[in-house]
This record gives sequence, structure tokens and C-alpha cells, in this order.
Amino acid sequence: MKLRWAAISDVGRVRKDNQDSGYAGPWLLTVCDGVGGAARGDIASATAIGQIRRLDAPPVPEHTEEDLLGLVAGALHRAHDRIGELVEHDPSISGTSTTATVTLFDGERIAVGHVGDSRGYLFRDGEISQITHDHTFVQTLIDEGRISEEEARVHPHRNLILQAIDGTRELEPDLFVIALQPGDRLMLCSDGITASLTDGRLADILATGTPDYAAVELARASLEAGTTDNVTCLVADVLEETAELAEVQEPLLVGAAAELRRKAPLTARTSLFRGHRSGDTGEMEAITDDDVPAEAIPNDPLDPVDAVDAESARYALHPPRGTTWLRGFLALLVVVGVLWVAAAAGWSWTQKQWYVGEHDGKVTVFRGVNSTVLGFDLSTAYQTTDLPLDRLPDAYADQVRAGIHRDSLAQARAKVQELLCETTTPGSPC
Repeated sequence: MKLRWAAISDVGRVRKDNQDSGYAGPWLLTVCDGVGGAARGDIASATAIGQIRRLDAPPVPEHTEEDLLGLVAGALHRAHDRIGELVEHDPSISGTSTTATVTLFDGERIAVGHVGDSRGYLFRDGEISQITHDHTFVQTLIDEGRISEEEARVHPHRNLILQAIDGTRELEPDLFVIALQPGDRLMLCSDGITASLTDGRLADILATGTPDYAAVELARASLEAGTTDNVTCLVADVLEETAELAEVQEPLLVGAAAELRRKAPLTARTSLFRGHRSGDTGEMEAITDDDVPAEAIPNDPLDPVDAVDAESARYALHPPRGTTWLRGFLALLVVVGVLWVAAAAGWSWTQKQWYVGEHDGKVTVFRGVNSTVLGFDLSTAYQTTDLPLDRLPDAYADQVRAGIHRDSLAQARAKVQELLCETTTPGSPC
């Protein structure tokens, strides 16, 4: 069997740059979604595509399933290592990473490699099935039965991914093989499409037209549905070996990989779908370079994305730098220091306050305020008098029990003298 393919990528209507990359050829389909925002996810996705697309070569007849999976795994690990080298060379892009979904075709089956939340689908006999499993926080909640697919679409942490190709953490891609048959249609896409279109809508579009039409329609529909992300889509039909094609197809490179390769200005990208339905198909010549040229990577990073941009949170469960614990510890020290200063200032203020109250049944002068915080008294008995509380009239005794505030020690002692006068015989000097 053979493939007839189409690919499209669009920056979308919200983001300033396209961090998706895709490649489609006679033996290989792959899509990568860069993660990192200001840390240049476009470099990560383009670098990964540069390594993975070297798989696009006629299969060796004696290759087993294990051999095919080994090729896919090897390409993903080469991409992983290459990104690590770029970060080591330029620390300003530390934190960059990318998802990857790869299908390597040998004429009968596909070997699939998957990391992250880009997706692969198989459309067969009018039915659509998702062949990859998202490595996301919300997917773990779905797997545990805690939320539904519908709830996952609006979950506040739906952008958090648990695995990505970043050059630092151990890479454990999903690897498996699927047998194909004539009439199958494959679709690989970034989450900009699946976040806005349901499986039913995907199936409706995949059921119509050529791969070119389906790819463009999927991108257009996702943008009209309100996606805020870049959108990248690859569609390929599985045909009988004897099927005739209208024209010879060339491999297609789309998204950031095509833009960096052409050295296009990174700050002047616009959506392809604002007024028409054309797309960036990025047709390219046969593969000759090993990966993205070093000179195609600008020295200065893009302007930071908005603070509310969900892209900045996509890798939040796995902070990119090893010093994150130190920054957290220092922040904790700052908070503790502020609280300590505030507590010390508060205690100092209380020690300038005075009130007349009761201690062991006698009228007593207290230093502090008549209150407790977390079980700690904010006052101490300063001077206990010989005046029993039960000698006072009930009204005065109640005031003493409640505490009679005074601004100074002299005023507190004067109040004690007033109370003492209330216990003397009327008309006697006090």
C-alpha cells in the first residue's frame, strides 16, 4: 500500500508565533507542538522534526515490528538529545520542550511513537478512533474515573502535560504498531484542533473530500470554534499500491520547522484563515540537511507571552530548572521573615497597652491587651492589688471582669484608686 497525504499549519487568531511543526512524506507522518512560550517552543518542535523526518525512507523488507519501533524510538531520543544540546548551548531557552506524535509506514502497518498531548486518529469504515493516549493531568483524572471527557475540555488544568521531549528528563514514549488496510485515513494533529472539535465533528470532516480538503477544513473548523492555540493537521489516505495519483507528491514541512528553515521573520506571522482558506503547505525539496540549521535560530528570544496565556502553564507539573526547590525555599524564607517582623511589631504594640482586670479574684493591673491569639495570652499581670473583686458593686465588678482599657500605667493605677474609693464608707476621704 501507499499514502496520499496533506499537511497544514496555522498560527491561529490569538498567538503571536507558531510553535507547531509538522512533516508528511511517503513513509512518515509526524506532528510536534512546542511548549515553552518565551522559552521558544518553536525551536523545540522544529528541532524534533529535523531529527524525526530522517525516518522518511523506503522500508527494509526484512524489518520486523520491533525493528520499526526501534527506529521510531531512536528518532525520538535523538530529538531529545538534540534539544538538550541546544539548551546547554543557549540557557535562555531552558524550559523549551515539545510533544511528538510519529507514524512510520512500511507499506502494511504503522509504527507509532507518542509523547505529550498531540494526537493520532484512525478513520476506518466511517468510524473514528483515537490511537494515542494523552500524557496530561486531565487524562489521568479521566482514567481514574474522576471526570468525564466533557469536563476535561473545560478543566482549569487541561493544558498541563506530564511528558514532553525536553532534553533533560528521562523520555518514555508510547510505542506500538497498527496494521492498516486500503481505505483507511490517518490524521495527526496538535491539541489546537482537538481542544475545540469533538470526535464526532472530526469524523464528519474526515468522512469527506481529499486529504487536502480534510486538512484545511479541520484547521478552519477549529479556528471558527474558537481555539486559542496554533493548529496543525496532517491527513493521509491509505491506498492500494496500484492506485494512480493525479501528481507526484513531494514531502511537506509545515509550521515552525518550515518558517525557521526559510529564516522568515519570527515577529511578522499572521493567521492564514482570517479571510480565506489557503494554508501553509510548505512544500519542500528532498531531505538533505540533518536538522534545523544553527543560523536559523535567532539570538534573541521572542517577546514573552501574556501572563494569562495557557501555554505558559503547559509544563507546570514538571518545572524545567533543577533550582526550583531553591527558589521555593528562598521564597518561603521571605514569607516567614515578613510574618516574623509583623508579629514582632504587633507584640511591641501590645506591651504599650494597659488595662484593669481580674486575677485570682482581685483587681489587677495588666500589661498588654485583653485577648488571646492561637491560645496565647496577649497580656500579663503587672500589679495585683489587695482589693477583692467581690467588694465592688456588681456594675463595677462586671467592668473589671471585661477589662477596663487605659492608655498608660498611671491611668490604670488611677482607675484602681477610683475602684478602691467605691468600697469606702460614703463621705470618708478617698
